[in-house]
Amino acid sequence: MTRLRSTRRSRQQYAWPLREDARTAGHARALMRKQLSELALPPSLVDDAVLMVSELVTNALMYGDDPYELLLLVDPREVMCVVVDGSPLLPAPAPHDLAAEHGRGLRIVARLSDGFYGCHPQRYVTRPDLVGKATWFAIPRQGAAGDVVPIRAGL
Repeated sequence: MTRLRSTRRSRQQYAWPLREDARTAGHARALMRKQLSELALPPSLVDDAVLMVSELVTNALMYGDDPYELLLLVDPREVMCVVVDGSPLLPAPAPHDLAAEHGRGLRIVARLSDGFYGCHPQRYVTRPDLVGKATWFAIPRQGAAGDVVPIRAGL
């Protein structure tokens, strides 16, 4: 996993507490799709990010502890999505098993984020008195022609 890079002061930050519920992964996907679509990112990039968020939220619910939180950090060059849970145990990729029903989430995140993902201890944004584990990925805000997609006013 890639080590976390320093946070840029120009980042916009959004945070949502998540419930431990069967509908939470779907809710997180809908939140990310809406927010990322409003950034005018290419649809394929939005689709990849939504899939990765779904994998991280599902992992947090299956292997982490509550409370849960979803963060979106946006700056002119990249978008970072973070899922925070209360477990101190760091995630690790499962052994490669083509027949397994689970264990592919971190591989999917690693592949779609080009290796820009990781995990580290972090304070919750929605509950700053608590420290949890943040699992994250970052993707560049690239358009189809390689141009940076500008941040729209109001976001």
